[in-house]
Amino acid sequence: MTIMGKIPARRARRAAALSVAGLVAAPALVLTTGTSAQAASCTASKGPYQKQVEKWLGRTADGRQSSADCSAIRSFQVAKGITPAIGYAGPVTWRTMKTISAQKAAGKNPNAAKKCPTNKGRIACVDLTRQLSWIQDGSKLKFGPVPVRTGRNGDETRTGSKKIYWRNINHWSTLYDVSMPYAQFFDGGQAFHSVTKSMYNNPGSAGCVNMRPSDAKSYWSLLKNGDDVYVYGRKPGT
Repeated sequence: MTIMGKIPARRARRAAALSVAGLVAAPALVLTTGTSAQAASCTASKGPYQKQVEKWLGRTADGRQSSADCSAIRSFQVAKGITPAIGYAGPVTWRTMKTISAQKAAGKNPNAAKKCPTNKGRIACVDLTRQLSWIQDGSKLKFGPVPVRTGRNGDETRTGSKKIYWRNINHWSTLYDVSMPYAQFFDGGQAFHSVTKSMYNNPGSAGCVNMRPSDAKSYWSLLKNGDDVYVYGRKPGT
């Protein structure tokens, strides 16, 4: 064998060793001979929140990962925009489930704890902890609550009392080179605006309060320059 032939062989052995090391650190993948992309991308490893996630999904909470468990978890992840969607019951998936439960529990009384001011007239409230927003007049709910996607770790949506100061229905962000329809700015570069992503897509926005298109459109029709905005709480995972 020539020297040129030995070098690739060494590289191949080294690559194989690194691959094995990587598999030890990451959830193992279930390899199948079928054509199903979902089956091929499901993990055989149980996650640290296996029982909790199984129970939330209405499955037998035995704490053991099965192919059916993985498929159910992965379907939830795909539907909510959680990545990586490999059926692993990790902290992001469980945190998302808890957030959804808290949102459902809010019902039509999101300000039951009176954390958003009721003496401001029309005001848009943003609860970072539950990832919820709504509009109220005094204590009367006018719209919502609706799920929102706020700032990720390091780019958190800033808390406190704000006011809408500029609106642009077809705004284009020159900073991020993206469209921001129905943009209503309330704190520097932070604004309400619509996105096409899931409200549960991790890790979050760059600081804006992302909304589903229909919700952002409703906010556009209900709010105006000078209206109050109140942001409070802390986004899970930040």
